[in-house]
Amino acid sequence: MVECMGYRESAPPSELGELVETAWTADGGAGHAHVLPDGCMDLIRMDGHIVVAGPDVTATVTSHGPEPLAGLRFHPGVLPRLLGIPAAELVDRRVPLDDICAVRPGSTLAEIAVELAAKPPTNETAPWRMPTLRQVTRSLAAGSSIADLAQDVGWSSRTLQRQCHAVYGYGPATLRRVLRFRRAVALLHRGALPADVAVATGYADQPHLHREVRAFAGTTVTALTGR
Repeated sequence: MVECMGYRESAPPSELGELVETAWTADGGAGHAHVLPDGCMDLIRMDGHIVVAGPDVTATVTSHGPEPLAGLRFHPGVLPRLLGIPAAELVDRRVPLDDICAVRPGSTLAEIAVELAAKPPTNETAPWRMPTLRQVTRSLAAGSSIADLAQDVGWSSRTLQRQCHAVYGYGPATLRRVLRFRRAVALLHRGALPADVAVATGYADQPHLHREVRAFAGTTVTALTGR
């Protein structure tokens, strides 16, 4: 979840609809982008290089040069299966794509994503089929308990914990918190009152929401929304 001047989102290329949540661009000019945890990973064209943005658990401030930024934000759990590297190795990191895998020089981000998707996935980073991946993400986003989710998909809680670290970068309880925080931030930016947001997104109360914003964004609700 990127916050910076001149940030815009657009629909991803149709051939990537199952994999990519959104395409985005940000204006150039030396500056900083404020990135909030959202459970996703991105491919970013930055200063002439392609960078893999790992899953975040805390807000980060990323510096960039005068060139515009462009990115593809993948649905939670998708990019590690394409790269063949466990998401847990990329948490809170920005890694050059060349350090992970080779792609054709001059390829667009969409072409890189298509090329990566054509490779056979590994069992470690893709232990589930895509429909199961979506089910796990939806269930945790809706606040399901780990025990109930593990039972629904037929695994032990321990197996679910291990697989989530490889797929998402952190365990199911943390992913559930991140996805709830993301929903809360979206509502806050639309102008909803914090008390209403806390109820709508399943926080115990408004102070609970404020603590989670502080934990994930490193700031207050008032500062986050510009109120």
